[in-house]
Amino acid sequence: MRLARAWTEDGVVTGEYDDGTIRTDDATYEICEGSAELLAPTEPTALYCVGRNYAATLDQMDYDRPEEPDFFIKPPAAVHPPETPIPYPTFSEEVTYAGELAAVIDERAKDVAPGDVPRIVRGYTIMNDVDALDQPGRTARKAFDGSAPLGPWIETDVDPHGIDMHTDVNGERRQEATTDQMLFDPHEVVSFLSERFTLEPGDVIAFGSPANPGTIEPGDTVEITYEGVGTLRNGVAAPGE
Repeated sequence: MRLARAWTEDGVVTGEYDDGTIRTDDATYEICEGSAELLAPTEPTALYCVGRNYAATLDQMDYDRPEEPDFFIKPPAAVHPPETPIPYPTFSEEVTYAGELAAVIDERAKDVAPGDVPRIVRGYTIMNDVDALDQPGRTARKAFDGSAPLGPWIETDVDPHGIDMHTDVNGERRQEATTDQMLFDPHEVVSFLSERFTLEPGDVIAFGSPANPGTIEPGDTVEITYEGVGTLRNGVAAPGE
């Protein structure tokens, strides 16, 4: 099942998404510009993001291999909807994309064992970890408005292991990998973070990007696909737009 949120003439609705239509308990909405438009599929209290989780990325960026998941946090203001241009930050001249699988938490949880993680996960979606690479420190680089495009929906019936992915920019293949190449698998990561934080319903945990995250420019289109989940698509707006 795919769960989506959308802005409609009746306000924001959440329901089951199927072939361009959202069905709620009370109504059916066709997703089309000006009538109903997809929003990010969740409203998290925080986005917990794991970096350095693919060996090929460590080699590319000359990073040391972490002994445990290496994470940072994006605030709710970072969330950005699918099919909506990413705001290119006015304070940066080097902005990058990174295509990541992300879990959405379904219930309040603390100290969850890896084997129990499926019970507390609503499903999986896709995040673009937008990074103002020329800024000092992870928070300045990664935690600004619009730095977490998310969507297009939550897929509830998917195993996060062994998922193929690819990222295209303007139709050119930039990333290609499988989630089996992660150093710490999704269940390990969620368990690890739940020891440190009380996870709330709707919170997002992103599992890191494969190799070849690269720069984007105004006018580009970024498409991130995870098999069995979907494709997150965003254009890139000019600074200040």
